[in-house]
Amino acid sequence: MTLNSRFGTKAGLAALVGATFLTGAALWSAGALAAGAEGAPAKGGTLVYLEQQAHTNLYPPAGGFYPNGGILNQITDKLTYQNPKTLEIEPWIAESWTVNADATEYTFKIRPGVTFSDGTPLDAAAVAKNYDTFGRGNKDLKLPVSEVINNYDRSEVIDPQTVKFTFKKPSPGFLQGTSVIGSGLVSLKTLALPYEALGDATKIIGSGPFVVASETLGRELTLKVRADYKWGPAKLEHQGRAYLDEIKYIVTPEDSVRIGALLAGQADVIRQIQAYDEKQVEDEGYLIYAPSTRGVNNSVVFRPDNPLVADVRVRRGLLHATNTDEIVSTLFSANYPKATSIIAKTASGYVDLSQRLSYDLEKAKALLDEAGWKVGANGRRQKDGQVLELSAYESLPQPQNKETLQLVAQQWEKIGVKLNVLTADSGSAVVNNLDPAKAPVSPAMVGRADPDVIKSQYYPTNRNVLLQKGGNSDKVQAFVDEKLNQLLDRLASEPDRAKRLAVAGDVQNYVVDQAYAIPIFEEPQAFAAAPYVKGVSFEAVGRPSFYNTWLAPRR
Repeated sequence: MTLNSRFGTKAGLAALVGATFLTGAALWSAGALAAGAEGAPAKGGTLVYLEQQAHTNLYPPAGGFYPNGGILNQITDKLTYQNPKTLEIEPWIAESWTVNADATEYTFKIRPGVTFSDGTPLDAAAVAKNYDTFGRGNKDLKLPVSEVINNYDRSEVIDPQTVKFTFKKPSPGFLQGTSVIGSGLVSLKTLALPYEALGDATKIIGSGPFVVASETLGRELTLKVRADYKWGPAKLEHQGRAYLDEIKYIVTPEDSVRIGALLAGQADVIRQIQAYDEKQVEDEGYLIYAPSTRGVNNSVVFRPDNPLVADVRVRRGLLHATNTDEIVSTLFSANYPKATSIIAKTASGYVDLSQRLSYDLEKAKALLDEAGWKVGANGRRQKDGQVLELSAYESLPQPQNKETLQLVAQQWEKIGVKLNVLTADSGSAVVNNLDPAKAPVSPAMVGRADPDVIKSQYYPTNRNVLLQKGGNSDKVQAFVDEKLNQLLDRLASEPDRAKRLAVAGDVQNYVVDQAYAIPIFEEPQAFAAAPYVKGVSFEAVGRPSFYNTWLAPRR
């Protein structure tokens, strides 16, 4: 039975999905599941997973992009495991570790008997090669440095199961960094490939519970269980092979198609369910999962190298002209809490800055007046013959981002500022977003359950969302904020936990004081699943893990 026949009168929806594979129900029965009771995990079956966007590159440090991480989390293991409930770091591929007093040396004892799916050992030498690549990058292969590794110097293989890492200065976030999607361990064969080759999922050889079986680039990906897998995170009861036989990823951009496929029994799990669809799904007896990403909130950021937003008074005026209560209540659900700082309440080091993020139109107008931007005859703010007209590109991965930006534009219109919300294909949007002249305003967020996430967002050689000079844009002429960068360096290098969290608070205060960002909401990863899909879990920043997932008999 195909999707097309199951959808019947919804043929328009099915055409977008493809109608080239068995339904979740047929694949489930083909797996010959043999669970006696619903509570007993059963082996077998295929999980059909609908993804909003195609993955881009599966070099592990590129795993922050949601579709990339959703694949890497099934096919790679990490040195450590961050418990998503307690956020404690627990053993996984590393069975134990030690850290020196100033966090410049980390030594890991590697679990014996672990292999990559090509049969090569995941030993100390393989771990060392992974982290030498992630920590230093590889210019010849165009492999970038991981944003979760700071101050890396070198590795040393002590014996076949022991590896030591040394840092140029303290790197207190490194231990947590060994647990994230961007630190998935891959074979030496994979690490020998150039960056551009790693968009092909079949080239990614990990040690995880699933392996890549086949791929149609941009459309479909099939993972198959690794039968000899027996090294799940040490504190999990389940240590053997995954319960599922197979996971089939299908790229399905249309929200209505993903919802229709789920409710019609054509899919088992879908990613990126919009807030306005949650009630419909729950009313049909399906489940919503919205794990927090625990990092930098969904925000609008400014590029101060653009002269229109170079004046802090302009940025502060636009901050106070943004009604986040209206945005959240109009577009989102309770799964999307209003932001009260640049990082989520669940993030380490969070401080409540809600009083400084207030909606105040009169204050906004006064700040723009003070900056010399006066309302002209046409209702637009003008100064020295220029109109205060800004542009931002929609970010497809972020939930309802176009609608969010359009509502921001309506709010700014009340103070005489025009915001153009632009749409482009992902490649063009990436290029245009690196030019402050084209994109003086940009949506941004990043998830990670460690204070280093703030450095990842703002530091010039990381994501550099403010577009400072010396970072990822060759269009920036002058803008550098040395004070911000010094704070970020301190954040990534302070070994004392209490002092480090205090620096995290200082950074949050400074970013808001400079109005570099307008935090809007705490972004979750939003999924919907059929009720017979059991054991769905998520790592600490909301990427799905299907290691413990199984399919119960349908009723």
